[in-house]
Amino acid sequence: MALALMLAMTTWAQKREMRGAWIQCVNGQFQNLGTKKMQQTLTYQLDELKKDGVNVIIFQVRPECDALYESKIEPWSRFLTGTQGKAPNPYWDPLQWMIDECHKRGMELHAWINPFRAKTKTTHQLANNHIAVRKPYSCFAYDDLFILNPGMQENRDYICMVAKDIVARYDVDGIHMDDYFYPYPVKGLSIPDDELFHDHSNGIKDQNDWRRYNVNLFIEQFYQAIHEVKPWVKVGISPFGIYRNKKSSPVGSNTNGTQNYDDLYADILLWVNNGWLDYCVPQLYWEIGNKAADYATLIKWWNQHAANRPLVIGEDVERTVKYPDLQNPNKHQMDAKMNLHRANPAVKGTVLWYAKAAVDNVGNYGTLLRTKYWQNPALQPEMPFLSDKAPKKVKKLAPVWTEDGYILFWTPTHSKHWDQHPNKFVVYRFAKGEKVNVNDASKIVAITDNPFYKLPYDEGKEKFTYVVTALNRIQNESKPASKKIKL
Repeated sequence: MALALMLAMTTWAQKREMRGAWIQCVNGQFQNLGTKKMQQTLTYQLDELKKDGVNVIIFQVRPECDALYESKIEPWSRFLTGTQGKAPNPYWDPLQWMIDECHKRGMELHAWINPFRAKTKTTHQLANNHIAVRKPYSCFAYDDLFILNPGMQENRDYICMVAKDIVARYDVDGIHMDDYFYPYPVKGLSIPDDELFHDHSNGIKDQNDWRRYNVNLFIEQFYQAIHEVKPWVKVGISPFGIYRNKKSSPVGSNTNGTQNYDDLYADILLWVNNGWLDYCVPQLYWEIGNKAADYATLIKWWNQHAANRPLVIGEDVERTVKYPDLQNPNKHQMDAKMNLHRANPAVKGTVLWYAKAAVDNVGNYGTLLRTKYWQNPALQPEMPFLSDKAPKKVKKLAPVWTEDGYILFWTPTHSKHWDQHPNKFVVYRFAKGEKVNVNDASKIVAITDNPFYKLPYDEGKEKFTYVVTALNRIQNESKPASKKIKL
């Protein structure tokens, strides 16, 4: 039994895997909580997610052309203080606070923005400096929403300016957009952009093609804008889970639901294949066996068609544990879904919708993450298209007795080039007789930003080999340095 469990753990120990969780504000979970209570809530969530093995937090900072951070461009969000434009009191900057807290726990922080949505359905009062008040012509109304019109270059420039401001002023690891470009279609409602199409069609005859063209222009501009500021900041996009249905296109999936390409004017495959994003997180929120959108069908489809960039699966925690496994009705679908992840080689991780569901451990989901699937630490997926360079290996690896105990110290080799500068370190441990293999993720004991590691000294009778590598900002890994130590 113990051997079988050990073998299972080794199988599940992935060296590189994006393990994310979305923390959203648009559901009102933080509204009017106040500074202290919100910080306490987030601290608890981050602590639990760290235990679950999460290594990326995707934090919503701009739900409706507003800000959960200090901005001179857009007003404070009502999802923070209850009133748009009202600063938090006592004053704090949630984005900066989250960056500090995530980095302290070895997690990346990706700032999540909703690019074109300017007003949600439940917002009734906009601040004087909101874009829809300052420039009402820039938006159109649709189903109680305001949308910045993607057909206007001025709006595309504006969103890029806002995102560049975030990336320039904050030490974010990524910038993330979800599935809202043009609005989700509502029966009987049409998008009021006929006049703009007539006047600015760029020679495109079909209005749907023109809308896709507008979003394509934006995605390409956005990607370049972010990387001009900081080349290591990852651009992630989380589209709706269906690209196209087979009845619309031979390349489509065997599904029957809303389509990115046809209904939201989002040509995800074009963006992936042109390299206009760094990771793609389709929202596969359905269960295995869903009649309209079967999870197994969709994960295989994305694996086949979207492998040009790291593919990460957006996972609905509550729905996963709500439905029984088709092969074993006595348990839920988590195991079956995770097995599908492993069976599809383009899949490089998971993002949990949503963080609180994992924290609340619905259906034992969090327990299974920390005891089985994400038990060992993992590095981020490789992104050689950003850089294939790595830091030089660490020097002077040596254990030293200090008043704090037996500490393994090393000296990093610094560089002026971002992709050769050490940002974190990985510590591996191998028992006597074990082959040193840094591809074995089960041997990782720490991923740290400190140039030292406290050793678990016992009686000094057992020999171990410790290996240390350096990581750059996108977690490319240096060559290993090793030291034999008696503990």
